Amino acid sequence: MSEVYINRIAKFLPNEPVSNDQMEEYLGKIDGRPSKARSIILRNNQIKTRYYAIDKRTGKSTHTNYQLAARAIEGLLDDSFGKDDIELLACGCVAPDQLLPSHAAMVHGELNCRPTEIVSISTACCAGIQAFKYAFMSVKSGNSSNAVAVGSEKVSGWLKSDKFNAEAEDLKHLEENPIIAFEKDFLRWMLSDGAGAVLMENKPNTEGISLRVDWVDVISYANQIESCMYAGCEKNDDGSLTGWAEMTPHEWGAKSIFAFKQDTRLLGENIVKWGGLMWKKVCEKHQIDLEKLTYFLPHLSSEYFRPKIMEELQKIGYPIPPEKWFTNLTSVGNIGSASPYLMLEELFNQNRIKKGDVIIVMVPESARFSYGYAQLTAV
Repeated sequence: MSEVYINRIAKFLPNEPVSNDQMEEYLGKIDGRPSKARSIILRNNQIKTRYYAIDKRTGKSTHTNYQLAARAIEGLLDDSFGKDDIELLACGCVAPDQLLPSHAAMVHGELNCRPTEIVSISTACCAGIQAFKYAFMSVKSGNSSNAVAVGSEKVSGWLKSDKFNAEAEDLKHLEENPIIAFEKDFLRWMLSDGAGAVLMENKPNTEGISLRVDWVDVISYANQIESCMYAGCEKNDDGSLTGWAEMTPHEWGAKSIFAFKQDTRLLGENIVKWGGLMWKKVCEKHQIDLEKLTYFLPHLSSEYFRPKIMEELQKIGYPIPPEKWFTNLTSVGNIGSASPYLMLEELFNQNRIKKGDVIIVMVPESARFSYGYAQLTAV
């Protein structure tokens, strides 16, 4: 089995950063009314700027999801490693641009590189680390000498007000106040666009730092908890889901079926608890020496969860001091499956890592509660 090294990391963030006050200029106002929930949600998540693949003047899309991914991958390339050197392309995202072809096929086509192995992972926030693990296992096993893993998100199109106007009109006909339910409005002020990519190889860089991938663990707790974040479906009273294919086209619009929805009660009750349980398991499984840990990179959907996670890790006996935490949520936003890549990219490319540093990446996913952890060592 080969060792696996991350030798290059790149990102792509579309257009200019968008401030909190500008968000509705890009996403629009449902029924022409400002969101009542927006200020509360932003106060809790503490995100200051984020990025949208939207032209502010026209309101039209500037990039597809697969184009964001391809631009990030192109940031890995130079004269010594070109696109035709890629042996495996593993792509993760929450929301591909189309049902078919697969997201990875579209990224491959956009790159226009030689024929290569591809794999698409479309879950929620763990899609990026699952693609990361697939690339890691390919190089580790000798299936390939290199692999590119990428996490990308283009969710802004799902968040625009025009996706909710049919429901607002339907509510008016029922003589109700046409305010979209909080579970649908919540994620409009949480998510944003961007992409990050890593190049993994079976040999470290000859100059500078490489990150050896020590292990990657991903676990689902879907057998124990009902769905918490969902799209393309309606949640029933018993916790089951009814998918879009079982509904009429009228229902798709009238109920905003394709909107991202979040059961915030389930989120608050479970996301920290189950993440702590898995952290304890990986600490015991890999005999992690917390004294040697240099950086802890948790993918936070909101700064609201930071003190709660700290408290939980302390309670289970595997605490991580606050000075070892590193995130960039407040400046780049919550970019779902791309977020762990963007944290790594900032540390790696700003030369903040030195040989011997140990990094733990943590990715929670609230769709039905999956978690990914990975350990990297700078060499």
